[in-house]
Amino acid sequence: MQYEAVIGLEIHAQLLTESKMFCGCPIKFGAEPNTQTCPVCIGMPGVLPVMNKKAIEYVIKTGLAVNCKIAPYSRFARKNYFYPDLPKGYQISQYELPLCEGGGIGITVNGSTRKIGLTRIHLEEDAGKNIHEGAGNHSFVDLNRAGTPLMEIVSEPDIRSPQEAAEFVKKLRAIVRYIGVCDGNMEQGSLRCDANVSVRPIGQKEFGTKTEIKNMNSFRFVEKALEYEIKRQIKVLNEGGRIIQETRLWDSGKGITESMRSKEEAHDYRYFPDPDLVPVEVDDAWIEQITAQLVELPDARRQRFITQYSLPEQDADLLTSERSTAEWFEQAVKSGGDPKAVSNWMMGEFMRLLNEEGKQIDESALKPKQLVDMLALIDKGTISGKIAKTVFEEMYKTGKEAEAVVKEKGLVQISDTAGIEAVIGEILDKNPNEVERFRAGDEKLMGFFVGQIMKAMKGKANPAIVNEILKKKLGS
Repeated sequence: MQYEAVIGLEIHAQLLTESKMFCGCPIKFGAEPNTQTCPVCIGMPGVLPVMNKKAIEYVIKTGLAVNCKIAPYSRFARKNYFYPDLPKGYQISQYELPLCEGGGIGITVNGSTRKIGLTRIHLEEDAGKNIHEGAGNHSFVDLNRAGTPLMEIVSEPDIRSPQEAAEFVKKLRAIVRYIGVCDGNMEQGSLRCDANVSVRPIGQKEFGTKTEIKNMNSFRFVEKALEYEIKRQIKVLNEGGRIIQETRLWDSGKGITESMRSKEEAHDYRYFPDPDLVPVEVDDAWIEQITAQLVELPDARRQRFITQYSLPEQDADLLTSERSTAEWFEQAVKSGGDPKAVSNWMMGEFMRLLNEEGKQIDESALKPKQLVDMLALIDKGTISGKIAKTVFEEMYKTGKEAEAVVKEKGLVQISDTAGIEAVIGEILDKNPNEVERFRAGDEKLMGFFVGQIMKAMKGKANPAIVNEILKKKLGS
């Protein structure tokens, strides 16, 4: 029997506010355990929460970016359960009245574009963190994270493949980073993804029994975990078994999902409106104010780069994947750089050097105008494209201007016709057999001659002049 997957994602994004959701404690990743806490976030009796307005604005901003309907009236509820990392015995979340509903995100996989619908976006507080490593027979609890504002984005079960799921997470991450509401760091847990997945016979409308997969902290792991789980479920069904509704953990080391807990009986969280918090009312004026803060989003910028700068789709995809990269590119073009030339250097040498150091483009000392100035030296014939790679790497490492690097290292391209002609003569005299073979029709030897000449002139000879003189000498 042929099956198809049905996938829905739940993505938690830690918001880039300076303080927690219901108290004034700072948010600082990697701080000493239990140093970023107060009576409110550790659940002391008698304390009262106060809403973080900035966190609410960030959720509304995200909702507007993905075409959600912003609720004029929403409220917080208490989600009751008992676990060591939840000091109050309940989590403040949103239940029946979320801030945002509907909307969707367009994804393109294998040339096919689809819209993945959103069910809702709501706001809640994060729990603390249990620490088991190095504790012997005990577990420790770090409450630094408790109370951190989390935005939960819930998709409709519209996703049909692991590749679509990974692309959806990529698109959503790009959006929240573009609008500045989340840093999207999956390794540090500021963007976390859970997946609900089931399989059903192709043509069947009813959903199969789903499992929930947790612990996927990269795009690759989202794809790999879903691939494994889909195959596992199909195998169970083909062998006459049944799928158990459960939560499973992705073990990236083993490349498998493993059972964590059964969900045959749903938890009763006993939701009820939080009596300590007033409802959130959002009027048109507030929405207009937040809408005015939105920047050009990745898809719109990608399309503009293709039309305005005549860039190939591949270039536009890479250049608009991060807001800082797109802005760097546009600054270079505004400084006089040719769009395609700038794109080639950014996608090639620049990205290579950034990846080697694990840096983002806005962490580099290299400025857009410096690349444009180097491109001008190539156009003037001062340096060759090959020499430019050496110049660019030195500029990247030191922050120096292109002209300064060229002078310091003596990298000016040699365009002296007489000097180049003399070297060519020497190379041809040393390789009479190759000259004879070339003249007999072995034109591939042209590359050999050029290589020998450039080696003799330490890569500084003007390639155009080398080729011109060489062809005359060889009679081609």
